[in-house]
Amino acid sequence: MIKNVTVELNSIYDLLVVIGPTASGKTALAAAIALRVGGEIISADSRQVYRGMNLGTGKDYDDYHVNGTNIPCYLIDIADPGYKYNVFEYQRDFNKVYSDLKKRKIFPVVCGGSGMYADSIITGYKMFEVPPDSGLRIELEKKSMEELKEILSTFKNLHNTTDTDTRKRVIRAIEIEHSGRNKGNHCSEFPKVRALVTGITFDRDTRRKRISERLKQRLDSGMVDEVKNLIDMGINTETLIYYGLEYKFITLYLTGKISCQEMVRDLEIAIHQFAKRQMTWFRGMERRGIKINWIDGQLPMEEKVEKVMELLKG
Repeated sequence: MIKNVTVELNSIYDLLVVIGPTASGKTALAAAIALRVGGEIISADSRQVYRGMNLGTGKDYDDYHVNGTNIPCYLIDIADPGYKYNVFEYQRDFNKVYSDLKKRKIFPVVCGGSGMYADSIITGYKMFEVPPDSGLRIELEKKSMEELKEILSTFKNLHNTTDTDTRKRVIRAIEIEHSGRNKGNHCSEFPKVRALVTGITFDRDTRRKRISERLKQRLDSGMVDEVKNLIDMGINTETLIYYGLEYKFITLYLTGKISCQEMVRDLEIAIHQFAKRQMTWFRGMERRGIKINWIDGQLPMEEKVEKVMELLKG
């Protein structure tokens, strides 16, 4: 049982960040800590921003309800499905919420598995707004996927190399690099923050087991119907594939491109690979000097909370 006692937090930190791979229990831990410190949660998840995309993005709403208390969470369900939210917008929206919480003297607890989103606020990325370039897109659309990836590889300082699994993602990446981010585009102002970064870790076999169990649970809970409803709402199937993972493979199944058995098999493999990429991103953050205080995910919740509380108090 998590102690339902709010403690006064005298911390040298401006915010707490809870990260970890998918199915690691980040939300439950973040909510339990928020309860202890009288804090509120800011999501750092690139897909949970979309309304109606619940099971596929792992919105564990029940985790925000701790010991009879509902913990407020921001930057979830803020965009319509079909829209393509980005890191620039995330920084902008985060800044608004963060500033409001600080004014109200509420401690922010950031929680999410999107490494780029979390990294962008910890290190304060300077983000440039890049408008669509219709002329460039027309030219790029004529090229094969192999040609597009070859073009992308010619840029020395890629803004992101992880989202290149669809043509639209590769074309957008080229567009961003091609724009020349220092040529008059608007640069976001982002506050410097003193962040305590914590991460939940499991050994590889346990992580894989948790992912597989969670996938089965979400499929049993109606994840295929969720994607079908999005298609019935008029969301373009190519856009759903763009969102990746659950939405990609279930859409391929619903449109007859793969069988149900192939969908489940390929999706499970893809999620395991995604979790590995998440950990690679986090390790990259560490190599760049960001200290991540790793916590054993096997510990009881109360012990995990106490470890984080000790870190917060310095």
